[in-house]
Amino acid sequence: MSSASLTIRNIPEAVLAGLRARAAAHKRSMQREILAILESAAVEGTTRLTAPGVLERVRRLNLPSESEAVHMIRADRDGR
Repeated sequence: MSSASLTIRNIPEAVLAGLRARAAAHKRSMQREILAILESAAVEGTTRLTAPGVLERVRRLNLPSESEAVHMIRADRDGR
């Protein structure tokens, strides 16, 4: 399998900080994290998601937790 190098210049500090945090959360180096992101983007839509893949996508949505959802529903119901 052949490989190539890629250089990206002028990355905003906020993007770097986000990548550092994401790499740390996944216990990966920045290079491994960026490669994982690129691999995911390259195959997105061409393969079926696994259960862990679906879970990862749901987590990225930052949806309310179950207890937060219950609170939101009750607040909405009580506000009528």
